[in-house]
Amino acid sequence: MTEPATILVVDDDAAVRAALGMLLQSAGLACRSFAGAPEFLQAEAWKPGSCLIVDVRMPVMSGIELLIELRQRGVRIPVIVMTGHGDVPMAVTAMKHGAHDFIEKPFDDHHLLQLIAAATRAGAATLSREAERAAAGKRIASLTPREREVFALVAAGRLNKVIAYDLGLSTRTVEIHRARVMEKTGAGSLSDLVRINVALEAAD
Repeated sequence: MTEPATILVVDDDAAVRAALGMLLQSAGLACRSFAGAPEFLQAEAWKPGSCLIVDVRMPVMSGIELLIELRQRGVRIPVIVMTGHGDVPMAVTAMKHGAHDFIEKPFDDHHLLQLIAAATRAGAATLSREAERAAAGKRIASLTPREREVFALVAAGRLNKVIAYDLGLSTRTVEIHRARVMEKTGAGSLSDLVRINVALEAAD
């Protein structure tokens, strides 16, 4: 079974933390609560699969300031910002700094759970893309400079004879390089090479 997502709640209001804890636990979600951003940062509770719900207005460090700090640290978890009435401009600012979504207090429990589900799916997709980029980078690192040239042209859809002409090689030599590229990258087809190339381009 897949481990349930850990929902991290940061809010200086104890009543809100308690209510959210009950809601999340009733939905089968693991939950950890923190009374403020400094406490949360010190605990370093985030991990792949977690989702952060943070109040936008808090003493010492606001939700937006916390979001900026997390991005500076390279923490890539989805964040849902809780706002009060009239705080929509702050929520927009938070989303410009990478928040996944926001919800206004008082909020509907079902709506919040829907946002959490969407945020955790988005977070999982991001992790998957990052893993693909890392794997693609490792595969390409084993190629020689000439093999990388052939790889790029093959992934761009060029025919062997065209690649041979462009690089001043014989078609047979291009075929050998192409075979080595396929072997080193573990690609079983042209579509695999294209997929690896797309992952690399997304990392640039």
